[in-house]
Amino acid sequence: MTAASRRDGPGARVELSGWGWRHAGRAEYALRGVDLVIEPGERVLLLGASGAGKSTLLHALAGLTGPDGALTGEQEGTLLVDGRPADRSRGTAGLVAQDPESQLVMARAGDDVAFGPENLGVPREEIWARVDEALARVGFPYGRDHPTAALSGGEKQRLVIAGVLAMRPRLLLLDEPTANLDPAGARLVRDVLARLLAETRATLVLVEHRVAEVVDLVDRVVVVEPGGGVVADGAPRAVFAEHGRALAARGVWVPGLDPAPRTGRAPGGPVLVEAVGCSLRTPPSPGRGRPRTVLRDVDAAVAAGTATALTGANGAGKSTLLTALAGLAKPAAGRVLPRGPLADADPRPLARWPARRLARHVGTVFQHAEDQFVTATVRDELRFAPLRAGAGEAEADARADELLDRLRLAHLADKHPYTLSGGEKRRLSVATALSSGPAHAPDVLVLDEPTFGQDTRTWLELVELLDGLRARGRAIVLATHDTLLLEHLADVELRVADGGVAEAARTGTEGLR
Repeated sequence: MTAASRRDGPGARVELSGWGWRHAGRAEYALRGVDLVIEPGERVLLLGASGAGKSTLLHALAGLTGPDGALTGEQEGTLLVDGRPADRSRGTAGLVAQDPESQLVMARAGDDVAFGPENLGVPREEIWARVDEALARVGFPYGRDHPTAALSGGEKQRLVIAGVLAMRPRLLLLDEPTANLDPAGARLVRDVLARLLAETRATLVLVEHRVAEVVDLVDRVVVVEPGGGVVADGAPRAVFAEHGRALAARGVWVPGLDPAPRTGRAPGGPVLVEAVGCSLRTPPSPGRGRPRTVLRDVDAAVAAGTATALTGANGAGKSTLLTALAGLAKPAAGRVLPRGPLADADPRPLARWPARRLARHVGTVFQHAEDQFVTATVRDELRFAPLRAGAGEAEADARADELLDRLRLAHLADKHPYTLSGGEKRRLSVATALSSGPAHAPDVLVLDEPTFGQDTRTWLELVELLDGLRARGRAIVLATHDTLLLEHLADVELRVADGGVAEAARTGTEGLR
C-alpha cells in the first residue's frame, strides 16, 4: 500500500514535532524532542525499554495530556491527529491501556462495550449490533449481562478490547493488549486485529513486548528512549538487522535475541504447602453476582527449593488457586495446610493463620500491583518490610538501595508508587516481597504474572532474583502466561483447566534442574 493510498483511506494521520511530556512532580521528561509522522493506515510497533515513555505517548495520542486531560504535566512541541490537537479529536482514537481495570466503567459486560459508542452518538439501534459483533470478535465467553467484576484479568482485557472495537476508531492505540491473555486468547486477539486492520485500514500504534508474535501485524517499527525521542525508525526487518543488538542491550525485546538468565539447579526440599481436596469459589462482593465454583477436588503440593508454575486459560482459576495457596482465602471445601518446617510455625490451615504470621512466612505479589502498596514513595515501600521485621534504619536503607539499583527503579525512589508505569509497578511489587533480604525472605513466595510489562533487562533481573531465592530453599509459586519464564525457571507445571488441576510434563527439563 502506498503512502498516497493510505492518505485516501479512513485511517488517521499523526504528526509530532519537537514533542515532549513531563509528568507533574517529575524533574525529568518522559519523552522529549519526538519528531514523528504516521501516515493514515500505517501499522506501527512502538518499542523501547521499560519506562521509555511508550504508554505516555499512547495516552497523548488518545488526547489525555491536553489542558483538560486526565494526565497532568507539562507539554512542549506539537502533537496533531488529522491536523488537530489530539484532545480535540474526539472519537478518532481508541485506546486499550495496560490496566483493563482502569477502563471498565459499567457493571455489566454489554453495557461496558456499549458505553463508548453511546458517548459518540451512535444510533441506539446500531449500538447493540456493534456490541454483539465486538464481543464475538474477541471470543468473550459470556453474554451481555455477565458482571464485569466477576471477570478474570484476561477476560477484562478482552472486554476492554471489544469496547474499543465497537467504537470503530480511525486511530487504534494498543498498550500490550495481549499481556494478560493466555496463548490461545492472544492468538485470537492478534487474528481479530489483523482482520480489523485489513477491513478498516485504521492507523495502528501498538506497544507489545511479545515482539516476535506481533511483527507480522505491523509495517513499521519506531523505537523511543527514556527522556528522549525516536532512536530508530523503519521497516521491522531493517530496524532489527541494523539496530537489533544495540536495542537488545537497551532492554528492547528483539526477535531471536531473547535474554538468557543464569539459573541454577533447583535444590528441592520438603513440601511446605499442600492443598487437599479443595473446592474454590469466586469471592463474594458487590457486582460479582453469586459466587461460583471454579475448581473442584484440587490436590496440589508446593515444595521448598522449587518453582511451581500455574498455567491455563484466562478464567480457569489460576489466581483463585494462588490466593488459596497463599492462605488469603478459605476453600469452600477441603484445606490448604502447612507442611514440614512451615507446620512448625503453626499447624492450622493457612487461612486461619494471624495476618502477621502469614505475611512473615508467605509473601504474595498480586495481579494488580496497586493492591499491595502502603506508603507514599518507592523507597519507603521497600523499607517497610525490613523495618517491620526489626531491621535498623541503615540495614533497611541498604536493602532498598540494592533493589532500587538492581530493578532499575533508583530514579523513581522518591515518587509515589501509583505514578509508575505498569512495568515499574510490577517490579516494585515483586521487590517489596523480597525487601526483607534473602536471609529473611518468606518461606513461600506466591506471584501472579510477575514478569508483566518488563523489558529484557528487568525481566532478567526478576528471574535471577527468584532463582536466587529458590537456591536458598524458598518455594516459588507463580501464575504465568510467559513461556520464556516457564522455560528458564519452572520445575513443576500445574495446568488449571476444566475445573481441576493436573501436573504437566515439563518439556526441556528432567525433573528438578
